[in-house]
Amino acid sequence: MTRHIQQLFDLTGQTALITGGSRGLGLQMAHALGEAGARLMLCSRKADDLEAAVAELKAAGIEADYIAADCGKEEDIRRLAHETMKRMGRIDILINNAGATWGAPAEDHPVSAWDKVMNLNIRGYFILSQEVAKLSMIPNRKGRVLNISSVAGLAGNPIEMQTIAYNTSKGAVINFTKALACEWGQYGITVNTICPGFFPSKMSMGLIEIMGEERMASFAPLKRLGDNEDLKGLTVLYASDAGKHITGQWLAVDGGVSSVVGG
Repeated sequence: MTRHIQQLFDLTGQTALITGGSRGLGLQMAHALGEAGARLMLCSRKADDLEAAVAELKAAGIEADYIAADCGKEEDIRRLAHETMKRMGRIDILINNAGATWGAPAEDHPVSAWDKVMNLNIRGYFILSQEVAKLSMIPNRKGRVLNISSVAGLAGNPIEMQTIAYNTSKGAVINFTKALACEWGQYGITVNTICPGFFPSKMSMGLIEIMGEERMASFAPLKRLGDNEDLKGLTVLYASDAGKHITGQWLAVDGGVSSVVGG
């Protein structure tokens, strides 16, 4: 029987783990999944931020909990996966969103900062995806993995950025997504990437302050930055049965920036 479109997007009964979920894009995606019916587990390093985010979600009628963990540390990542399984029983949807950046000219970029960015932005994605797949998705023969990349992973420097480690890590996320999708399709697991453009957030605030919001928006054909709704639709598409035949793909949500720079 063919399902109605609303049924395809319905996430009732699904559980989602979202890293970097206490604010910004992570919290926006949490709202999207929760509004579609999913139960949520949020993760970030700071318990105070997580408590505030969970309170906001619960006020919106969304079932949510949190675990404080550092996704740059392997022991924390594995604890996060196991504790989520203990509390929720299964993990149907994983959003790898935790990330870091560092601004410096390539010739002066500290190696220690390179290692920190690459460790969190790609190594952490791999370890958590691996753990969640083994604990829940492979045994259940179903899962949705959403990796957050960036328009910075599609081109050298979309605008006047000096973030070589960040850009490199986000390019790696795209090929990581494709490789993982090829391996895990046999288990009914889809793996896809969202490449956000420029959204006002803590990570982008430094660049916005330097360039100005109006000038940053001018690089996009739509002449605007992303807002607190712009990732919601794609997130639910990738996470739900509406996107069950989509895997190994990336899509930019950037107001057209990647088209201008040849992404």
